[in-house]
Amino acid sequence: MRLTKRTSFAAIAMASISLLASAHAHAATGCGHASWYALNSKTASGERMNPTNLTAAHKSLGFGTRLKVTNKRNGKSVIVRVNDRGPFIKGRVLDLSKAAAQNIGMVAAGTAQVCYEVVG
Repeated sequence: MRLTKRTSFAAIAMASISLLASAHAHAATGCGHASWYALNSKTASGERMNPTNLTAAHKSLGFGTRLKVTNKRNGKSVIVRVNDRGPFIKGRVLDLSKAAAQNIGMVAAGTAQVCYEVVG
């Protein structure tokens, strides 16, 4: 079978999509350190940060993605919406709004070990 530019391009495109889907699936769940923040500035999505909303920052998940975040120490969970980029401190997987952090009991400590998963 003779490969044409079109079939080569299609093969490369399909491989790229497969790699991106795999990377997104990997980012769709995870565990690690989370911190919280309560700034009054614009988020990467363009909306104003509101510490009373249940929101989060993630490095790569799409804006609007909903996550269930569970504090591993006490088992408390909260549903948040990704509306910002971050965290920018090595080893952290999420930055939560103050309200989200309060819901899972991590405000006093400042950080917590959490697990998160994308929810519908």
